[in-house]
Amino acid sequence: MAMNVGSGGDEDEPMMEINTTPLIDVMLVLLVMLIITIPLQTHAIKLDMPQAVATEINDEPSIVQLVVDEYGLVSWNGEELPDMAALESKFAGAADATIQPEIHLRPNRMVEYDHVAKVLAAAQRLGVTKIGFVGNEQYID
Repeated sequence: MAMNVGSGGDEDEPMMEINTTPLIDVMLVLLVMLIITIPLQTHAIKLDMPQAVATEINDEPSIVQLVVDEYGLVSWNGEELPDMAALESKFAGAADATIQPEIHLRPNRMVEYDHVAKVLAAAQRLGVTKIGFVGNEQYID
């Protein structure tokens, strides 16, 4: 924003420079007014989407009591399972159900952790998601 006050000598020479500051100010004001007054374009596409019918599921999941006794034997709702293949078939049936049952795993306090870990690994491998430990109060003392 420099201003030419003359060369100090000959005053008859015309000034060749234009002061562009007011021109830029006016252009900025016009640009802001243009941006504010242009309506926002709405890019909307009308779609007729099908309406989903919501149905309430009032089915409570069944509860399976899975007990691992002190010798590592597993029982499913009181029915003793002879081997891991029988347990895996029960887990596969539970995982394929539309509403998976809640499996309450109750290991005995004296059982080796290896037996419980095998049960949990089989449940995870077959896709059982609702499994939890119950009866933890036996470990308090």
